[in-house]
Amino acid sequence: MSNIGLILEGGGMRGAFTAGVLDCWMAHGVWFKDVYGVSAGACQACSYLCRQPGRGIRVWLNYLRDPGFCSVRSLVATGDLFGVRMNYDLIPRQLDPLDNDAFLKSGARFTAVVTDVETGRPSYVPVKDMFDDIQAVRASASLPLISNMVEYHGRRYLDGGISDAIPVRRAIADGCDRNVVVLTRAPGYRKSPNKALAAMRLRYARYPRLVEAVARRHEMYNDTLRFIDAQAAAGRLFVLRPDVAPDVGRVERDPEKLRRLHAAGYAAAEQSLDALGRFIGGAGEAPI
Repeated sequence: MSNIGLILEGGGMRGAFTAGVLDCWMAHGVWFKDVYGVSAGACQACSYLCRQPGRGIRVWLNYLRDPGFCSVRSLVATGDLFGVRMNYDLIPRQLDPLDNDAFLKSGARFTAVVTDVETGRPSYVPVKDMFDDIQAVRASASLPLISNMVEYHGRRYLDGGISDAIPVRRAIADGCDRNVVVLTRAPGYRKSPNKALAAMRLRYARYPRLVEAVARRHEMYNDTLRFIDAQAAAGRLFVLRPDVAPDVGRVERDPEKLRRLHAAGYAAAEQSLDALGRFIGGAGEAPI
């Protein structure tokens, strides 16, 4: 059987769409063994790989208004808009614990994509234990300007979306000759140059290669979308994405908007189950 990779794009709370897709797949027993998560995609991958349906959206809805979860107060006090202690300690370990045992038993290979601030290039960090390696997930989701750099294994990282927002080429290089991609933007979307580039240059003056990566990000992203279209046309890639532009911000405070986007992701995945089954050659517990 061909090796099939699953790639989960970021996009902040537009990841509610991804959560819906993954919840549908869990309900129907669709499990992938090679998973690449970027930013919010890495966060949503945790619940999927721990086989906990509903958890991905539940965490956001339950703690959306908690200042420890996400607030300007947290940003001012700590440098992180999304509170580190709540998001990467209290929630996954105590409040809504990840089932690390289920992840370890699954045999899945989980890669969190991060950006090395010294080189401006992506690093692909294996997550072998949800608790021991949670800092890799945090680093992948640490957006510039509103997050601190994350030190992990002697390097400093920020959001993986800066340098490889949709790591299809990496999955292919790792041996996944067919891939399933979950995007959080609607068809026809193309990224524009970063409007905060001046602020980036000021904040990260000591990291010129990081700033260069930010300046080129829209070009790399749009080139990857063209590559995805070509792969899909050739039958080597399966794409799921919202039909229309999500009415959800990167940081969204309206729970109803998140519920609707989650439902849209679930519906899109459910409607495409037959097509996905044909693409992967049959879903289920086999090592997809």
